[in-house]
This record gives sequence, structure tokens and C-alpha cells, in this order.
Amino acid sequence: MSNSIFRKDGTAQGVAKQRLIETLAKPNKRVIYDPYAKNFVLGASIIKLMGHKLNVWLGEKIVPGMHEHLISRTRFIDDLIENSASMGIEQYVILGAGYDSRAHRLKLPNNLKIFEVDQPEVQEKKISKLPNNTPNIDNVTYVNIDFKHHSLKERLLDAGFDQRKPTIYTLEGVSQYIPRKALNSTLNEVATLNSNSNSKIFISYVNKLLKEDSKTCFGKGYSKPEKAVNFITKSAAKLGEPWITFYSAEEIEDILSENNFTLTENRTLADLNSKYFTPVGRTIPENHIFKLEHFVIAESKK
Repeated sequence: MSNSIFRKDGTAQGVAKQRLIETLAKPNKRVIYDPYAKNFVLGASIIKLMGHKLNVWLGEKIVPGMHEHLISRTRFIDDLIENSASMGIEQYVILGAGYDSRAHRLKLPNNLKIFEVDQPEVQEKKISKLPNNTPNIDNVTYVNIDFKHHSLKERLLDAGFDQRKPTIYTLEGVSQYIPRKALNSTLNEVATLNSNSNSKIFISYVNKLLKEDSKTCFGKGYSKPEKAVNFITKSAAKLGEPWITFYSAEEIEDILSENNFTLTENRTLADLNSKYFTPVGRTIPENHIFKLEHFVIAESKK
């Protein structure tokens, strides 16, 4: 597996920041709640002082819909994990876990074994910032990978992963940072791990039309989509994490199929707006819809 598949904490901190901002909303207005996000964000006290509305307003001045996009992705995966656990999934593998806090903030059964996979530097920092009374901590196994010597399969098996148990994997916000070969290699290892049991996987990917026809990656009337794309990609590059790989829906479905997975859902913020934001009175207008990243669920072929 490529040593670029899991990176340092630049993007992990950025996503945690958006979870913190959403958590500051009034309980009847927020889409997700993450009491741990503040522990991983530089300047968290200032963000909390500014409050939800001001932080979201400032974000809209830069990239309209970006906050809601990331929060819808978070909630989409939250629902997937909780539903899967209630239907008999016994293991949850978080690939490139970063500052993910689902193990501690979701209502998950005690028998769900969780494996968080990432670089040791990121995991050490995360563990050091978790409160002493963090719930469900005993159900989490941190899996450090030395890419020069180990594969994902080897490290998970060494950590106690059971190949007989149904498993769900998440690869959130990673595919755009790694070569196609690395994504294919990861999916191949996942398929091998669960060749004799049922598994699901969540993958997010960036639409390849990002560069060819950026308007199609946003809602109708979105102001200056090229400017938004330029800001996002340049910001990622400055963090040392450039976006290098993009996919069409057909390409991502083919890669999944080649590795024994059947695509069952492909969603964007445009699909989730009415499900998550309308019920709390925050329906996103069409000209703020951000849909250049897709959220995919696939299941292992029977």
C-alpha cells in the first residue's frame, strides 16, 4: 500500500473544525453533534466565541456550501455506521481515521469492535487530546502502519481483526489525495480480508468534471464555481496534501466491481439537503449547493 494513503493532520483538523462549528448551533438546528472536535482544533476557543452563525457566514464568503457539504458527509456516514451496527455488522475499520470521533459520540453496541487505522504521529496526538473519561474507549484498537514493512491486511490481522465477522470500512475524504493504484490496492486488501464474510465500504471521491466543467459540480446559479475550485485545490496543496486523482461515477463503480464490491448508493449534498437540513429549518438554496465530492456505499458481492 502506498505510503501516501494516510497523511498528517492538516485535513483532519480542517474537518474537525467544521464539526466543531456545527456543534455550536442550537440543539434544534444542528445536523451533527461532536463534543470532542474542540480538542483537535487550533484556535477552538476563538471559534467557540464567534459562534455558529458567524463561522458559517464567514465560510460562505469563501466557499458557499462547503460547511454543509462536510457536515452532510459526516451525518451520512454516522447514519450508515449506526444502521449497519444495528443490522449485525460486528467490526468497523476507519481507514485514515485522523480525528474521527464516531467511536465515542455515536450510539453503538458494545460488541462492535472498532479499528482506527492511521499513521502513528496522528494517532498519538489524537490519543493525547482525548479526555480521560471518553466513552467506549475500550472498544477501539489503534492500528499503526509502517508502510515499508506492513500491508493493511497484515496490520489488521495482527491487531485482532476477525476475518469471519461482517465488517464495515470507511475511507472518508482520502481518494483525491492518492493515486488510483493506491485506492485499488486498498480495496483489494479489504476484499481479501472479507472474502468469506459480508462487508460494506464507504468511499468519497471527487468528480473528474472538477477540471473539465466545474459548473456541473455545483448547484444552478452558484457564484464563480471556478474560483471555489481554485481556492479548495490550492489550499489543499499548501497543506502538503494536493488533490491528484479524480473519478467519474462509472470509474468508481468499475474499481469497486473489480474488487468484488457492488455500488448501492451514490449521493451528494444535493441529495441530502432535504433529508438533513430542511428538517432543522436550514434548507440550502440551489445556488449554494456544493456537489463536487460524492458519497458512495458499496457491499461485497455475494
